[in-house]
Amino acid sequence: MSETKVEPNGIAVIDKQPGWTSHDVVAKCRGILGTKKIGHSGTLDPDATGVLVLGVGKCTRILQYLTALPKHYVGDIVLGAETTTLDASGEVTATFDMSSVTLSEVKKAATQLTGNINQIPPMVSALKVDGRRLHEIAREGREVERQPRPVTVHQFNVTSTDHPLIFRCDVRCSTGTYIRSLAADLGKLLEGGAHLINLRRLSIGSFTVEEANPVENPILLPPSEGLRDFQEIRVTKEVAIDVSHGKVLKREHLGVDSGVGPWPVLDVEGNLLAVYEPHKDAVKPTVVLASPR
Repeated sequence: MSETKVEPNGIAVIDKQPGWTSHDVVAKCRGILGTKKIGHSGTLDPDATGVLVLGVGKCTRILQYLTALPKHYVGDIVLGAETTTLDASGEVTATFDMSSVTLSEVKKAATQLTGNINQIPPMVSALKVDGRRLHEIAREGREVERQPRPVTVHQFNVTSTDHPLIFRCDVRCSTGTYIRSLAADLGKLLEGGAHLINLRRLSIGSFTVEEANPVENPILLPPSEGLRDFQEIRVTKEVAIDVSHGKVLKREHLGVDSGVGPWPVLDVEGNLLAVYEPHKDAVKPTVVLASPR
């Protein structure tokens, strides 16, 4: 009698290398881990490197919460040239003499792009407009109108490099922020143009490059680690039964006095059972990972 195959479940933190699309990473890990149930928490451009968090098995269902976590990036902004993609992968569309721009002026412009701002998504992005991704439309040589979107840039630090027209940026921002757009907008504020190179994502929430592994060696963290940035709730065996059945519960029954969630709910052994959010005067599960008991 053959043994039932145990499907892998968990979170993998990958350090994506240049030349790989986020989909390439997912496809590679599907082959290594032997499952099609893998997704990622946020696209990285092919030329970019750094943290890409994967959800494997049932954990694909909690990626929605990881996507919302803040991001930390570093990269280099090249003054004097605009490109079709806002980074080095595109064709140069305009050049400017910006040799007289000082670090002080660059820092001043960066402060105008810090805080709550509105960004127009680049045409070469994964954002969908009328059901189609912008980069698909851009490959056809077309450009469509995009509505500005509110984002928050918590930190936009700029330092000089050995090259007078290249400035190193260190950005902490909300999800949905395009660092390429920050670079291009910085160039415009300096009355010229700019594009981005060497983008690297250092972290998504508490998931950092220090703990990331190469795509050839995806190491699975337990499902509970996937929601470590949120306040966890530990429940008794009795409450765990209700949770595994996906019941709407009173706040006090789950052990949640206040807050807006989401709350990862763990059993006494530390296994992730479900994710709960507020529902009227109670709380209800948005994701249930545990099998009914």
